[in-house]
Amino acid sequence: MKDVKSQASRNAAPGKQGGLNAEIQSRIGHQLRAMYDDVVRQGVPDRFAELVRKLDVPAPSPHVGKTGDDDTDDNGGRN
Repeated sequence: MKDVKSQASRNAAPGKQGGLNAEIQSRIGHQLRAMYDDVVRQGVPDRFAELVRKLDVPAPSPHVGKTGDDDTDDNGGRN
C-alpha cells in the first residue's frame, strides 16, 4: 500500500494535494473487490437471518381499553 501512496503523490497535479488519478482509483477498487468478494460469497449466517426475520414481523399493537388493573368503570368513573 505504501507503493500506491507514493505513486499517487507522484501522479497528483502540481499544487494539488492528495489527488488520486483514475488508474490508482481503479487499482484500489480492484484490490478491495478481491478482498471482500470472499466475504460476500459466504452469505448471511443462519443466526443473523433468523434475527432479521424476527425484526420484520410487526409487533402486536398494545391492547387499548380496560385492563382490569384500575378502579374505574367503562365511563371513566370510580367504582
